[in-house]
Amino acid sequence: MTHDRAESHPTLDQRIAEFRRLHGAGCFVMPNPWDPGSARALVQLGFPAVATTSSGFAWSRGRPDNHVSLDDALAHLRDMAAAVPVPVNADFEGGFATSPADVERNVMAAAVTGVAGLSIEDSTGDAASPLYDFDLSVARIRAARSAIDRAQPGVVLTGRSEGFIAGRPDLAETIRRLTAYAQAGADCVYAPGIRGRDQVEAVVRAVRPVPVNVLVSGDWATVAELAALGVRRISVGGALARVAWTAFLAAAGEIAQGGTFGGMRGVVPGDEMNRRFGAE
Repeated sequence: MTHDRAESHPTLDQRIAEFRRLHGAGCFVMPNPWDPGSARALVQLGFPAVATTSSGFAWSRGRPDNHVSLDDALAHLRDMAAAVPVPVNADFEGGFATSPADVERNVMAAAVTGVAGLSIEDSTGDAASPLYDFDLSVARIRAARSAIDRAQPGVVLTGRSEGFIAGRPDLAETIRRLTAYAQAGADCVYAPGIRGRDQVEAVVRAVRPVPVNVLVSGDWATVAELAALGVRRISVGGALARVAWTAFLAAAGEIAQGGTFGGMRGVVPGDEMNRRFGAE
């Protein structure tokens, strides 16, 4: 795919096919914008696909992660998919439901927003019991697969196991869950929070040939290193949004606390931003 300004958006079927092709070989980075402007900027930098970030979007609405309504999330997915010509993967949290039937209903709604892929998590939000029961988790992935196949066949389903970021960093259990999710219909698997050569390599080896997504939200690995381990897809979650918020809060804090404006030195000029987002 090429992404110059004169190009019209590929059809959804073309974007889905491209997303599937990207998962077929090699390793690609799928960064996570939080609004249409950040999505377009990433595409201009040459990234072949982007993914939404539930945290980045929630913060842009003045809310904590996992506190956005289903309707707001679906509207956001429609906006993001319409904003760029590349495939968009949806961070669809836990499907905004617990039961497989409700997950299926909500995934059907998400699958027709224009996204080329979506992910379903197994975290409950309950610190005392942070992951859904194994059998229920598998049934939820199976329901998501059924929904996609009925609503928009071809959309890439990612099964996520959240143990490493939800207080249950058990590699064997994570692998057990990811393997089951793949068998239940997930096209790609993802365990945010795994890091280091041994953990990544163990997951890739256990689920091969199913593609593995790895989260990189800090300076602990390079694209080349993860590609060498067999990782197919890399995302950054809310990290780019946090980079933006870091600069914003530092500059605004300087004004509020010291009455100085040093944080505005060296910023991108407005004319350059206008050119970047000029008519396509």
